[in-house]
Amino acid sequence: MENIEVKIHYLDKSLKGTLNYSTRYSVGIDLRASIDEDVVLEPGDRAIIGTGIAIEIVTPNIAGFIFSRSGLGIKKGLVVAQGVGVIDPDYRGEIKVGMLNTSKEQRIIKPKDRIAQLVFMPVYQAILIESSKLTETQRGTGGLGHTGIK
Repeated sequence: MENIEVKIHYLDKSLKGTLNYSTRYSVGIDLRASIDEDVVLEPGDRAIIGTGIAIEIVTPNIAGFIFSRSGLGIKKGLVVAQGVGVIDPDYRGEIKVGMLNTSKEQRIIKPKDRIAQLVFMPVYQAILIESSKLTETQRGTGGLGHTGIK
C-alpha cells in the first residue's frame, strides 16, 4: 500500500484522536457521528450527519470517498444515502454523511457512533473530446442487462 498525506482539522474536539485505521491493512477510516443527541431514523428516512472533521488532501490526484460500513449496512440497514460520497481535493468544509435507513425498523444514531468509512483513491479529470461517431464494439449500444448470461 502506498501512503498519502492528508491534513485533518477536528471541528469537534471531543473526536480528536478517534480517526485511525482499525487494522494494519484496512483501507477505510471509520467516520463518527458528531451530534449532540440521538438521531432517530424511521424506515426510509434520511438524515445528514456531521462528522466533526475537515480535511486537506495534500497528495495530488487523490480524492476522498465515503462508503457505507458493511456491518452497519448489512446488519442494521443504515447506508450512505447516495451510494458513495465524494470529497473533492479542494473541499475544506466539514465532512457530512447522508444516512439512509433501508431497514423496516427504526434505527438510532448515537453521538460518536461509527457511521461510514472514508477511503482515499486516485482520480482523473477527463479531457472531453466531442465526436460525431464512436468506435464500434461487440457489445455496441446494448444497455442494462445486455451482457447477462443467456
